[in-house]
Amino acid sequence: MTARIITEEHLNHPQSQTAFRNVKLLVGCYLGLSMLTLVAIVLLRDNTAIVTPAVWVRGTIVVASALLTTFFAAQMARGSRGGYLRLRLVSAIMLVAIVVIIALPGTFPLWMKIEQGVCGLLLLGVVGVVNSKHLRSTFTTK
Repeated sequence: MTARIITEEHLNHPQSQTAFRNVKLLVGCYLGLSMLTLVAIVLLRDNTAIVTPAVWVRGTIVVASALLTTFFAAQMARGSRGGYLRLRLVSAIMLVAIVVIIALPGTFPLWMKIEQGVCGLLLLGVVGVVNSKHLRSTFTTK
């Protein structure tokens, strides 16, 4: 076993399993919503009042980050310390970016801000779980 993988005991602990399940559910919803949003952007592409260039860019970035977040969550659930750390970073960075998106006046249409708000709530849940005392101690245990 390498130093980057947590022990089976920690991995199979009931609190760890619950945390992994919750994170995978939240991240899966984030990915699903992000992909549905990108599909809506493509379908509504001819309506420039609803789909602006900023919406295209943001929608694409969110799908990419959701895919990465899903990958990191899967790595974490398999016991990877690196996956856990990357998930902590990406989820927190995306949450801050979403707060900025919502706060910026006029850059994004209201529907996109609402969608980003829902994504933000999902990521807030992820940030809460991955920064819990149990997971932090699980992934820092030598």
